[in-house]
Amino acid sequence: MSTLTITALQSSLYWLDKDANLAMFNKQLESITHQPDLILLPETFSTGFAINLDCAEPENGKVLTWLKAQAHKHNAFIAGSVLVAQGDKKANRFYWVKPDGEVSYYDKRHLFRLGSEGDYVVAGQARKVFEINGFKLLPQVCYDLRFPVFQRNNNDYDVMINVANWPAVRRHIWDTLLMARAMENLCYVVGVNRVGDDGNGVAHNGGTAVYDFKGDALTKAQDDAEQLVTITLEKAPLDEFKAAFPAYLDADPFTLI
Repeated sequence: MSTLTITALQSSLYWLDKDANLAMFNKQLESITHQPDLILLPETFSTGFAINLDCAEPENGKVLTWLKAQAHKHNAFIAGSVLVAQGDKKANRFYWVKPDGEVSYYDKRHLFRLGSEGDYVVAGQARKVFEINGFKLLPQVCYDLRFPVFQRNNNDYDVMINVANWPAVRRHIWDTLLMARAMENLCYVVGVNRVGDDGNGVAHNGGTAVYDFKGDALTKAQDDAEQLVTITLEKAPLDEFKAAFPAYLDADPFTLI
């Protein structure tokens, strides 16, 4: 039976201090008591959401080197988003790093207009699906959650991941959309959010959670707390539910342009 054990890190972040953030995550990773297949970190986990400041990594910078080292050390896939230099702008890049050091990535497609993210960040163009343990995973980053067309499951993924810096003031929307995406796409959904205030004074209260394909919460982190959440997903119940309730076969066809 295919299973996938995921550990998600709900954490505060040090503003613009990569060394402090990486040291903090080192300690958190050392505290994991169950062997995960996949470790998930929040959006912009090394800097905070400092899109307008000079903090972007080079393509093969310190943070990616750290991700490779942690994947090897913990014998697990590890993923999270990092601001990566792209000419005079940045990419909000979701790195997917295997234990053997192989790297894939997805660049955030939908840029947060209210925060002028598009003035500083280049939008990704490609939808990606990654594989692990017989599961197919769709990576998404924060604001992507509001755009269901881009996330439509054409029976091509089993788990949607969203890593975020989602503000507390819109927390109800985060909770509601995670649940909705699970139900409408007949998939597991894993949302990983941060806690604490960032350098712009924006408050975050977490909401890291895992939902099943019926929209039921399988586990949730405590609000306003730094916490590791670990869960093991099983593929058989998902496959059985989709076989009994194949709503995706009745979905309207479309093409993204």
